[in-house]
This record gives sequence, C-alpha cells and structure tokens, in this order.
Amino acid sequence: MNLTVIDHPLARHSMTVLRDASTGPRDFRNAAKRLTYALVMEATKRIPLEKFEIETPLEKTAGYAVGDVVAVAVLRAGLGMLDAVLELVPDVKVGFAGVQRDEETALPQEYYAKMPPMEKASVLVLEPMLATGGSLSWACSKVKESGATDVTALCVVTSPDGVTQMYKDHPDVHIVAASHDRELNDKFYIVPGLGDMGDRLFGTL
Repeated sequence: MNLTVIDHPLARHSMTVLRDASTGPRDFRNAAKRLTYALVMEATKRIPLEKFEIETPLEKTAGYAVGDVVAVAVLRAGLGMLDAVLELVPDVKVGFAGVQRDEETALPQEYYAKMPPMEKASVLVLEPMLATGGSLSWACSKVKESGATDVTALCVVTSPDGVTQMYKDHPDVHIVAASHDRELNDKFYIVPGLGDMGDRLFGTL
C-alpha cells in the first residue's frame, strides 16, 4: 500500500501531546503545527525543482526553486495543518474541501469546495484523520476533477480501514502519516487515536 509512516523522535513527542486527553486547544494546535512540519518535509521530498544559476558573494553556483504546489485543507480539521504548509512551502496556493461525516453512517457529506488551478501542481491534501477513508477519498476525487495528477495526502493518524479504502479508490495517491493506528471502534473513531481532531483544535468539545 502507498503509505509512509514517519519515524522521528520529535514527531513521536508531538503525537504524544496530541493523544493526551488533558492537552488543551492551544497546546494541541501548537503540537499539530509542529507535527505537520515533519509531514510536509517527507511529503515534498520528490517534488519537482527548477535549476538555475545564482551569484553568491564569492562565485556563481546552482540554485533551485520549488515548482507549483497546491495545499487543499479538508475542513475543518485540515486547517490545523495549514499554517505549517504556508510557512514551509514558497508561493503555495490553497484550496478548501468542505465535507462532514454523517455520524450514523460515517459517509461524507459535501458542503463546500473551492480549488485553485492545479493541472501541473504537486497537490498536498491535508486530512488529519484517515478513519473510514470517505472524506479523504472524496477530497482526492475533487482535486483530480480540478486537474491534479500528482497528489499526496498528509494525515496525522490513519486506520487500516481508511488506508485500504484509499488504496481501492485512489491507488496513485501517496499517504504520509505520523501514525498508523490499530482499528476503528463501533462509532468509526480511530483507536487509540486522539479523539475528534476538529473539536480538539478549536475547543468545541
């Protein structure tokens, strides 16, 4: 399966802060941002570069510029990852995919989508929780409809069910995650997980 789970001491530390039920919204947001830095570094390892010549104070040398990158935040939890992407990726364009989960069926319900041009861009879909896979699969379909051909999903936590569904629906989409957790419970929440990412980011518990 097209899944990369990062393994770094700082990522593990941030994951622990996110999992801890006693972590408040401010510390939760800070930990999510720090963790996203690591995810972005892994996810962008193979994005195209433009090579050109620059002048240092001493001599000429090769310089490199990152190509077109689009970040698509899956609302609302994906907003917790967006600031780190904006800080790390030069001239990134941003799209938004509004989808909420039906709490009884766990199926995605679309309510908003706004995408920039992305025909030649490297697209990063920000979806922290890959549970059933419905929301991320829907978001990836949306970006492909907008012309994307190079798509990477950034997730904080994934489940076996969600990864399997993504491999079925979008085998070409690479998933970069901080943790691949054990399973879904009977309410379709990832366990051990970290609860509802959106609620914990924005204090709406």
